[in-house]
Amino acid sequence: MSTAYLLIGGNMGNRSASLQQATDEINRLCGQVTAVSSIYETAAWGKTDQPSFYNQALVLETDLEPAMLLTMLLQIEKQMGRERKERMGPRVIDLDIILIDDLQIHTPELIVPHPAMAARRFVLEPLAEIAPQVQHPVLHKTIATLLEECTDTLDVQKK
Repeated sequence: MSTAYLLIGGNMGNRSASLQQATDEINRLCGQVTAVSSIYETAAWGKTDQPSFYNQALVLETDLEPAMLLTMLLQIEKQMGRERKERMGPRVIDLDIILIDDLQIHTPELIVPHPAMAARRFVLEPLAEIAPQVQHPVLHKTIATLLEECTDTLDVQKK
């Protein structure tokens, strides 16, 4: 059994309903969701000419190997209507693996820990709410410390 930390988000349609649907599907197909952060509203990162995002962090207890977990998450995205037309563009749902235990994975399909997590407040805020003492396996700092040190000034507001 592994513990995976996921970030889910979206900025199209009924954002709250999409987060709930994604959580339900993850719980049904991937393992047991054991913790869910508050919803955070965040200005779009990278490509700013789009609606703001709702983001949420999840803790997932799973028996799936990391590659299969990624496959299942991509399947859920597709089932929910995600179309990958434009990098960083608007999307109904985005399901990202941030951490899995203390694993370090670097394949063409999956990099864990998520390579940009320490630089993105919209990842760290919800993650720090539910897993502040979890340690980054490469940087050897807790999520709470990474959030304190984060220089990202993007607006992140708890809903």
